[in-house]
Amino acid sequence: MRGGRLLGALLPVLLLATGCGIRATDVVEAGEPATVEVASGGRRSALVYFVSSSSASRLMPVVRTMSPPESVDGGAWTDNGLSGASAALYLLFQGPTRAERDSGLRSELPTGGGLSAAIELSSVGVKVTIGMPVTGLSEAARQQLVCTAAAASTADRTEVVTVIGTEGVIGPTHCAV
Repeated sequence: MRGGRLLGALLPVLLLATGCGIRATDVVEAGEPATVEVASGGRRSALVYFVSSSSASRLMPVVRTMSPPESVDGGAWTDNGLSGASAALYLLFQGPTRAERDSGLRSELPTGGGLSAAIELSSVGVKVTIGMPVTGLSEAARQQLVCTAAAASTADRTEVVTVIGTEGVIGPTHCAV
């Protein structure tokens, strides 16, 4: 009887010590992190793309609510707020909010509200005309522009986008996200 109690008391300790036959392994790389589709919140919001600080070139979509700015160049102002696809570019050039920066998002585009920009959809894709030099922008900044313009103009991020700046043209190209 005494041997049975001793065996019963030692059995859990022996099982824990042996690890139930599971051997330790190194970390197994399994590819890129999971992705999800993000849709804008409707007529009064826009989808803009910022760069994740965790990766030099990984873009993250952010749904922004359109609220009255002090002054708007390149967008139409209505009683309901900023309207049209130009609103998305206006919001993009405002840069990430404090909360977005705290969560690790940044922009590689110059920030500020005095920039004129227009987006139009044609039979050959999305055309963005912007009042700044564009050919010297980093690839991440170019993709911020292209992805935001494609999402603002169509539901299809694979739409061909051409960005026309003050000294040159980017594209035609596609959003890489």
